[in-house]
Amino acid sequence: MRILLVAATEPELGPLISDYGFSAFESPDNNGLKILKSTGRFPSVEILITGVGMVATAFALGRHPVGNSYDLVLNLGVAGSFDSSIPLGEIIEVQEDTVAELGAEDGEDFLTIDQLGFGEAKFYPSTGLSNLYNLFNNFHLLKANAITVNTVHGDETSIAATAKRLNPQIESMEGAAFFYACKQLNLPCIQIRAVSNYVERRNRDNWQIGLAIKNLNNFAAEFLKLYA
Repeated sequence: MRILLVAATEPELGPLISDYGFSAFESPDNNGLKILKSTGRFPSVEILITGVGMVATAFALGRHPVGNSYDLVLNLGVAGSFDSSIPLGEIIEVQEDTVAELGAEDGEDFLTIDQLGFGEAKFYPSTGLSNLYNLFNNFHLLKANAITVNTVHGDETSIAATAKRLNPQIESMEGAAFFYACKQLNLPCIQIRAVSNYVERRNRDNWQIGLAIKNLNNFAAEFLKLYA
């Protein structure tokens, strides 16, 4: 199976990159993007580092896969959780992702891009882990609804307003853009996130980024051993 792993930053996949010999390579097909290939166990796997945010993610995906064929595109990264019942470090399979800020304010109300008649803000994976048939598929991840934001929440008032309006469980800065780009390019896609922090007033002392990255990379390695 030919697989493209997509991450916003290289450190999010740091352990996988170092453990399995992924390194950047130069080719006319790169189009100036940072793409890593493995010289070790996973020769059919590439990693695309997009940069942080929706614009960078959509641009990188739109620029790279032209002329390339993938059986699966897998978005991997960390996320914040609105749901305090989800343990830090938990691995999440995103089943729905919404561009939270795409729309217009109407006084105290928010009109979505759908309500305005200019497009859509909610996107979905084209497949799921349960659809990848393998006798040894033991991945039973928690599924959650996500939002994608330009500004990570850190104010009690905006957190409460967003929770009331969208009822999200986790947030990232790339997920919905990833789904959008894959939809436009007709690429089979799944998004996997590891919870690194709760959505609250910014407090780095409460974050568990190291644990989230460790668990995310453990998942990625086990997944590739089965499917790559």
